[in-house]
Amino acid sequence: MKLSRPARRALLVVHVVVSAGWLGLTLGLLALGLTAVTTASPAAVAAAVRGMKLFADWLLPPLAVLTLLSGLVLALGTHWGLARHRWVFTKFWLTLATTAATVLALRPGVDGAVTAVAAGEPLPDAGDVLFGPVVSLTAYVFMTVISVLKPWGPTRRGRRKRPGGLRREGPVRSMTS
Repeated sequence: MKLSRPARRALLVVHVVVSAGWLGLTLGLLALGLTAVTTASPAAVAAAVRGMKLFADWLLPPLAVLTLLSGLVLALGTHWGLARHRWVFTKFWLTLATTAATVLALRPGVDGAVTAVAAGEPLPDAGDVLFGPVVSLTAYVFMTVISVLKPWGPTRRGRRKRPGGLRREGPVRSMTS
C-alpha cells in the first residue's frame, strides 16, 4: 500500500525531525560524557552523569523507536521499499541495531556510572559514558550521508521489481537510431 502524498510528506517531516533529535541528543550525551571524564570536580561529574541518565531514560528511547517506526512506514509505503535499495536496507538495519544498543548497552552503562558516582565512588570507566555516544554518532552521521547520497543502487529484489522487469544497464536506444 502506497502512502498518499500528504501522508508521505507528513511522515517524512516526522522522520527527519525525530532523526535529527536523536542525533542532537547523542551529541549532548557525548558532551556530557566528555565533561564527566575530563573534569576534576565531583559535583560536575555527578551533574553530567545525571544529565546523561535523563537523556538515556526519557528522551532517547522514544526518539529511537519513532525514528525506526517512521522509517519503516516510509520504506514500506513508498517506491523505495524496504529491500529494494541497498541504502534503505542498510539504514533500516543500522537503525534497528542502534535502537537495540541504546536500550541494551548505553542505558545500563549510564546507569552504572550514575550508581557509582551517587555512592561517592569515582567514575567507573570512561568507556561506559563515551563509547555509546561515539558509536551512535558515527552510525547516525553515516545514515544521514547515505540518505542524502543514496549510494549502491538497487538490490537484486529491487532490480526484479522494476516496471516491466527491465534492468537499466545502459542508455535505451530506439530502433530507428
